[in-house]
Amino acid sequence: MKKTIIALSAVLLASPVFAATTHATDDTVAAAAANANDAKQKLHEEQNKGEELKLKKQHAAEGKSDSFSSKVSEDSQKAWHKTKEGTEKGWDATKEGAEKGWNKTKDGAAELEKKVTE
Repeated sequence: MKKTIIALSAVLLASPVFAATTHATDDTVAAAAANANDAKQKLHEEQNKGEELKLKKQHAAEGKSDSFSSKVSEDSQKAWHKTKEGTEKGWDATKEGAEKGWNKTKDGAAELEKKVTE
């Protein structure tokens, strides 16, 4: 009986440490997600630049680099890439916000469960 009480006391004393570890992990995951989003954004920007240069090269090879239609085409491509990037940023922010909300809900439920069991 004493061993059980001692073990239970040790677990209760250590639970704030586990909670702190969980929050640190959540923060670490959030930081990693932000870094991944930045890297993904930079990658897509470079891919978009490559596509834009390819289109300019194609227009130059066809002898249409100064034509109105090639300018419109190139500008349309730039606008499309900016739209895609903006949508992706919005989606990433929504996803991260949902994850943060879910983590807060889990934490709140755990605290409520702890209060109910006490």
